[in-house]
Amino acid sequence: MPATATDPASFASVFHAHAPRVWRALRRLGVAESDVEDLSQEVFVVVHRKLPEFEGRSALSTWIYGICVRVASDHRRRAHVRREQPTDRPPDERHSAPQLKELEREQARAMLDRALAALDDDKRAVFVLYEIEQLEMPEVAEALGCPLQTAYSRLYAARKKVESEMRRMVQRGRGTA
Repeated sequence: MPATATDPASFASVFHAHAPRVWRALRRLGVAESDVEDLSQEVFVVVHRKLPEFEGRSALSTWIYGICVRVASDHRRRAHVRREQPTDRPPDERHSAPQLKELEREQARAMLDRALAALDDDKRAVFVLYEIEQLEMPEVAEALGCPLQTAYSRLYAARKKVESEMRRMVQRGRGTA
């Protein structure tokens, strides 16, 4: 029996089960870290409103990932997101603990974010849902509302682009590009 928005305990369990995945998916779908909390709330407002309409034709997580993709896409299209916003002072730099492994992880995440930013929205969504969130390809296609072969095609193209972007960044890091 699917969860319903009229049952607060049921919605709470949906929220607790999916909040970390929603947060991670939004971040990898191009949402700035400073906006992830607000957009996670947007996602769960939609989930709460539409949960009674959820028919269970797909997994609940697939349905929620579809909402994440649409919320992230709508957010990136907004004009205030695309323009720089001047401030009175430079942003505070955030540094992780000085341990080498954490620094390497942070650098790898930053490289992945830059590589993902080079993808168009459709390819990025497929790549994030399949490679990072590890959904099965039929679930990805369903979440995105596209044919299965289209999803595979987008994944193939996205992988090539991410690989070339990563290779380019590594070469630049070594001073060879």
